Amino acid sequence: MTKSEKDFEELMQKLEEITTKLETDKLNLDESVKLFEEGMQISKECNEKLEDAEKRITMLIRTNDEIKEENFVPEG
Repeated sequence: MTKSEKDFEELMQKLEEITTKLETDKLNLDESVKLFEEGMQISKECNEKLEDAEKRITMLIRTNDEIKEENFVPEG
């Protein structure tokens, strides 16, 4: 596991913890807003990591016994 993958997994775990606290803990408004803001920042970081990973993904395609590298283009 690379540092980037580990960081992503750690960020996702922290986001899950924040979500659980917001759903189950009896927090005052200030605490809720603070956790929500932290969750939004973590979500943004996760999205950036996913976008960076998507940009690095390439597909190897075999065409007429030739291996050709193309950029990955997500469907949809």
